[in-house]
Amino acid sequence: MSYRGRFAPSPTGPLHAGSLVAALASWLDARVHGGTWLVRIEDVDTPRCVPGAADLILRQLAACGLQPDEPPWQQSQRGPAYRLALQQLVAQGRAYPCGCTRKDIREALAARGQRQERFGELGYSGTCRSGLHGKKPRAVRLRAEGPVAWQDRRLGAQNQDVGAEVGDFVLKRADGLWAYQLAVVVDDAAQGITHVVRGEDLADNTARQILLQQALRVATPVYLHTPLVRAADGHKLSKQNGAQALDLADPMAALRAAGVVLGLPDQPAPTPAAWLAAAVPAWAGIIAAFAPKENP
Repeated sequence: MSYRGRFAPSPTGPLHAGSLVAALASWLDARVHGGTWLVRIEDVDTPRCVPGAADLILRQLAACGLQPDEPPWQQSQRGPAYRLALQQLVAQGRAYPCGCTRKDIREALAARGQRQERFGELGYSGTCRSGLHGKKPRAVRLRAEGPVAWQDRRLGAQNQDVGAEVGDFVLKRADGLWAYQLAVVVDDAAQGITHVVRGEDLADNTARQILLQQALRVATPVYLHTPLVRAADGHKLSKQNGAQALDLADPMAALRAAGVVLGLPDQPAPTPAAWLAAAVPAWAGIIAAFAPKENP
């Protein structure tokens, strides 16, 4: 299958320096492989979405010369596809209703002496696997079973026992919204995504997504997780910690800064298009250095 990649921002605000790194890397990787580059607006978490942010993100990308090869998708319009996937998982016995509140989960974890959070998410010990026991259904979860191993093009061999380290994870939230893990897997499959290039902060999601891909019997893309841009305090640069929006008045400066994070040589160019054209062969050299990790 020919290469199909994507950049999938959440419209919780404008792009910042960290998100441009992921966008640039995914665009360059598609161009190096002669493939197709898509943009998908991941607006499934509607309470966090900012009105107008999706259009602003597309304008920011365009100002940097990063134009998708097909019309962008929006997850908020994909509910029927997620519903069908969830029905399939329930019918297979892979998904089940859960009536636990966050307080219930914390208490269950504390009783077992287990760590309560992983990257801000509460682990789940499977309390409702055997039934709701009189509780009202709130969320729907996937039965997470067995270790998952995969090969990241940059990070190398990865392994995670999702059941032990994360637990049965949410597919549909208690507030009725679709969970990120289900939405991204269904949409990657529907769009025929063969390669995922995204920030290293999302690497921990990969094992859960592979479990879902296997349960839904869809292909697993090839993954590459890029270095993070960090704020002055060492934490990941993000909208939550006040990351500044990209300056549309100077897209060349934004591209050069993103290129430095990816290891691209700083190269003079009069326009974003000229800079990107020179960056493509440079990216080819960078990913060639990853090759031993792809085939250990």
